[in-house]
Amino acid sequence: MVEPRAQRSPAVPGTEPAPPDGTYLASLLAGVERAAVTAAPLGSRFHGAPEDVLDATEAAVEALSGELLDLSHRLHANPEEAFAEHSSVGAVADLLTAHGVRAQVGVHGLDTALRAAVSAGEGPTVAVLAEYDALPGIGHGCGHNVICASAVGAFLGLVHALRSGAVGGTALLLGTPAEEGGGGKETMARAGALDGVDAVVMLHPFSYDVAVQPFLGRRQVRATYRGVAAHASAQPFMGRNALDAVVAGYQGIALMRQHISPADRVHGIVLDGGQRPNVVPERASAEYYVRSAEPETLADLCSRVEAVLVAAAAMTGCGYELEWDRQPAYLPIRANLELAARWTLHQRRRGRTALPPGVVPENLSGSTDLGNVSVRVPAIHPMVAVAGPEVSLHTAEFARAAGSPSGDAGVLDGAVGLALTALDVLADAELLAAVRAEFEAAGGALDVEGFLG
Repeated sequence: MVEPRAQRSPAVPGTEPAPPDGTYLASLLAGVERAAVTAAPLGSRFHGAPEDVLDATEAAVEALSGELLDLSHRLHANPEEAFAEHSSVGAVADLLTAHGVRAQVGVHGLDTALRAAVSAGEGPTVAVLAEYDALPGIGHGCGHNVICASAVGAFLGLVHALRSGAVGGTALLLGTPAEEGGGGKETMARAGALDGVDAVVMLHPFSYDVAVQPFLGRRQVRATYRGVAAHASAQPFMGRNALDAVVAGYQGIALMRQHISPADRVHGIVLDGGQRPNVVPERASAEYYVRSAEPETLADLCSRVEAVLVAAAAMTGCGYELEWDRQPAYLPIRANLELAARWTLHQRRRGRTALPPGVVPENLSGSTDLGNVSVRVPAIHPMVAVAGPEVSLHTAEFARAAGSPSGDAGVLDGAVGLALTALDVLADAELLAAVRAEFEAAGGALDVEGFLG
């Protein structure tokens, strides 16, 4: 728990930043604890795969534990940033090769993307997704080493089940680069990576075990303003200040925040504010992330942000250019409760209680390009606890947890959970039909390229 400060003192200017007050966070976390006591986990009315097949697959994953943890530790010790994950994807390919599985590296338009598939007889196709990129400066502060190793373990567990003849269908492993801002999954999807896939499973490490956690959609916009340079003292009246346009836009968005949904987020930085104080800046720019919980509300919020940024140009007499989505936009995750219920059931056999939707506040959330997958194909993105609730993603503390024994437990429990959930889809036609029906009821496959424009 984050303890609030017992005594508040007046803010006094100094050389160090004032520490944030932990009271609100402590209140949120206490609310989660209370809600978790009475929350009913998701239930499933389907049989899934036969129990003996589940047991054998779990044992197969457990037999791989040393290799999976070695993979996780190797990635953790050698973090690679987006689109540069050459060593990481090579380690995955090497492990697959050692188990008689051919892996293709450099597929679907990305040098560090991976594809491996094993089929046996007739049946659906289930894809397991692996991420392996790290964050600049703090390494695996989002725990992608855990994501990768658990995905590889789940895939190899499925391969064991297929080769034994226990089920029919196809297990597909997709290594997806550059989740941290690069949108690798969107690039791969547009290149056909998801063609013929019936369901997608992957997980993410977190501070709680959660079956379904909302992730916000995210678009990016860069606003560049063009003014007129002038001497800032001798002839300021002959200038048009591009930095003023940036400031006006920033302030306008700050005022707009009072009137947006509680789950919405808009945050930005100044990229260029001029070169010298005695020259009226003729060029300045800022970049914003715009986030919302539904595709439609994301589109509306983007329109409002654009109106503010355009107005800033008009009020300062500057020209402007708005560039949306220099990297692929991220859409909100569309949950599939039928799949999530199977995950919940299989985590129980690992001693974990996966919390249902609504227990962990939705505003404790970021964005992921798995959202772009989930509106094309039924998918799950459950969370596995590897750190305490006070530890945030994208921090050095979370990076340490991802390489610790709790991170190792997340790898193994996650690999089993993903493998057994995927097995259920391969083995139970009625479950798959319900998964598809839920997906269609939520709107079916979204034309992502058309939606984003």
